Amino acid sequence: MLPREELLAGAQNPEELTVLVDLAEQVLRTWQPAWSPFLSAPLREEALARLGSLSELTWISDGGYPGAERQRLLCHRRDDSPDPAAPVQGLLIEGNFLFDPLSPEDLREALKAMGVDADQIGDLWVRGDRGGQGICTPSAAEALHARLGAVREVEIRCESRPVEQLQQPVQRSVRTLQTVEASCRLDAIASAGFGLSRAKIVTHVKAGRLRLNWGNVHQASRELVVGDRLQLQDRGSVEVLSLTRTKRERWRVELRRS
Repeated sequence: MLPREELLAGAQNPEELTVLVDLAEQVLRTWQPAWSPFLSAPLREEALARLGSLSELTWISDGGYPGAERQRLLCHRRDDSPDPAAPVQGLLIEGNFLFDPLSPEDLREALKAMGVDADQIGDLWVRGDRGGQGICTPSAAEALHARLGAVREVEIRCESRPVEQLQQPVQRSVRTLQTVEASCRLDAIASAGFGLSRAKIVTHVKAGRLRLNWGNVHQASRELVVGDRLQLQDRGSVEVLSLTRTKRERWRVELRRS
């Protein structure tokens, strides 16, 4: 079938990637298109880089709304034209968080505690102090509908909703910007890219809300290079397009904000 050892050699996520190789072989064997579970952004990117060149197969990504971070992959034969819309369902998660600030990760952990596998949950987002919303598989939405759970001491109630009825996160237009900085430090570039103070960026780093290339970052002083991407919870992403030394020994930085 597929050159499994070659496809998996040196993989960052070998176990998860093995599941996708199995899916690809299933599609080749049965001639039927198939959807993966929800994948994290780094896993999806690695999967498409390693499996996207397979001559007989095509992959389509969909997370339920434009710009979704966690998405499902549809694998199908190149001569097939299946429905490209992922089988997903919306989820309303209600609770009173007026005195207990909520994060998407809080919601994710609560749903997992209610018995839903992590790969059945897509993006989740907070809606003020009344709870949150999100995307999941239809089977997960059915299992969670009308059920009660908890985030710490706060009771939550889940309700299945069509994705179209959700108040989806604001979609940001892609734009390019330039700035001149004294260094290539993460906090300096993130401050310019996201339009926040360096002190606020440091706070986000310490709280784990700012990621570098989809991974955790612990040092605001880390030097960035061309191609690095920063992701900040609820504020999109910033990619370093170029770094050029100026005559005054500063750095001219070109960024893509999305």
